[in-house]
Amino acid sequence: MAERDRWRVKPGTDVDLKQIDPRSTAGCPGKEQATASFEDLSARLAGLQERLWAEHSRSVLVVLQAIDAGGKDGTVKHLFRGLNPAGARVVSFRAPSEDELDHDFLWRVHRHTPGKGEVVVFNRSHYEDVLVVRVHGYAPGEVWRPRYGHIRHFEENLVAAGTTVVKLFLHISRDEQAERFRARIEDPTKRWKFKKADLDERAYWDDYQAAFEEAVARTSTEEAPWYVVPADRKWYRNWAVSTILLETLEELGPQYPPGDDVAGVVVT
Repeated sequence: MAERDRWRVKPGTDVDLKQIDPRSTAGCPGKEQATASFEDLSARLAGLQERLWAEHSRSVLVVLQAIDAGGKDGTVKHLFRGLNPAGARVVSFRAPSEDELDHDFLWRVHRHTPGKGEVVVFNRSHYEDVLVVRVHGYAPGEVWRPRYGHIRHFEENLVAAGTTVVKLFLHISRDEQAERFRARIEDPTKRWKFKKADLDERAYWDDYQAAFEEAVARTSTEEAPWYVVPADRKWYRNWAVSTILLETLEELGPQYPPGDDVAGVVVT
């Protein structure tokens, strides 16, 4: 069994986040060993990403979702250590613009999907349209419920075109979210990340948990699986996410192309 299967949501199974401990460190040798392994994990990821970019035939899309202060930005920073920026991008999705609202909900997302050889990370994603839209009632159920099917078909199309889709839900507790908000308020270097509206969103905690549970359960497929990563402990989150991506890229097995025949070539 691959290590990443520990966090993988099997297609067709229900998801109950209350039964998943966000402080879990299952499978990890410990904080000291995990932290010491980051340099090696980063180097191995970088090597695989370079071969993927050189091969230029397949791509990888990483979807990051979490509640506010769930660690999306921190995860992105950790993942991109050592990666070649020529073949790696991060796309952050905010509230849709008027132009984006004039199109179908996948329009603004599809144009940012990875090209051949690329690794692209979505910081938030098309899933906002079955999360925040649902929680705040920006659209009625008859509009957002069919989107589960649209999303599955969209991701199936990406996979058919050669994109490996890896979806990560960073699972934190309500207490941990409160602690991170307090840390932002107290630290002048992080205060810019805090918005008073974040506290208003905490009133919808249970609604968001229900929305995440259904979205993950309805859209975790063999082709585009979800992984629920316990994320209260940042070092464990980073170790788990690195492990998932490393195993995924190793399974892909990208190779350097042979290049031109250089037999007899002399450079003068």
